[in-house]
This record gives sequence, structure tokens and C-alpha cells, in this order.
Amino acid sequence: MGNKCEHYVQANDQISPNTKECEECEKEKTPWVALRMCLTCGHVGCCDSSVGLHATRHFKETGHPVMVALPSKSWKWCYVHKDYY
Repeated sequence: MGNKCEHYVQANDQISPNTKECEECEKEKTPWVALRMCLTCGHVGCCDSSVGLHATRHFKETGHPVMVALPSKSWKWCYVHKDYY
């Protein structure tokens, strides 16, 4: 895991998830493999092993840089620097 970038420092660790499952997969009725939560707005999206790649799509559409693995919150990912923390 890399050094803390400015995006990790700015991320909101206290944010709550907007939904219990991937927001887009719920609407599309598609399965997901694992969940990621945006630490800017609380959006919950599916991981890149899922069909929808909704967490990555959320970053591309919003520019929100850091997400955390759910439910464990055991690691974070910065899309800008492509690095774990």
C-alpha cells in the first residue's frame, strides 16, 4: 500500500452509505460481486469484478477520487493515483 495522497486526507471516513447494495445494480436488476462506497458522497457501487463496474463509473462521472471496500472498510482505493491505502 502506498503513501497517503491528498485525496485520502480529504476523504470523509465518517460518511454513511446511501444504499445497502449497488445503487445501479438495484435499478438494473443485475448481480454484483463486491461493493465499494464513495468517500465523497456515500454512493455505493459494485466492484470491477462485477458486470456493471458501477464504482469505477461513478468516479469517471463525478471525479470523486476515493472509495472504500464494503462492508469491512479494510482498504481504500484512490482512482486518481491508482493506489491502495
